[in-house]
Amino acid sequence: MFRRSGGQCVATFAHDEVRVLRKVAAEVVGLLTDGMDHTDPVVSRLFPDIYPDRPDDSQEFRLYTEGDLKTGKIDQAGAILAALPDEGEGEVRLDGEAAEAWLRAINDARLAMGTRLEIGADTDLSEELDNAVVDDPGSSRVFQLSVYAYLGYLQESLLSVLPEIE
Repeated sequence: MFRRSGGQCVATFAHDEVRVLRKVAAEVVGLLTDGMDHTDPVVSRLFPDIYPDRPDDSQEFRLYTEGDLKTGKIDQAGAILAALPDEGEGEVRLDGEAAEAWLRAINDARLAMGTRLEIGADTDLSEELDNAVVDDPGSSRVFQLSVYAYLGYLQESLLSVLPEIE
């Protein structure tokens, strides 16, 4: 997928890939801007308590840091939206800074999806996807697991060329 071209990470995305990436990035932005709910497990995953055994200290820390963290996450998802073609297929060229923003945004999207899909560190994604296909090949779970796997592939692809960027 991603390849190195000079000092940039370059990938060509098909129409469907552009649509999926735009939707995923927009959903992350929406999650963080539409009255962010700290009781939502996804929000808790994206903004974990820094002091799990000391809720008051965690709340105080969040008071001083959450705004900047949230803005950074929104900006990173925005970097994906800004780099993708408006519609249709197209090429994306990322310098080192933009590539790192994409990596962080993809990571946030995977954390969010993984939480919603109840994917843990010990989950065999291939097995989970196979089981979902057997249960109901047209289900939204099959689609969501496929997107989750695709984001992992995209992240790995970008990581593989990023260290080469100067």
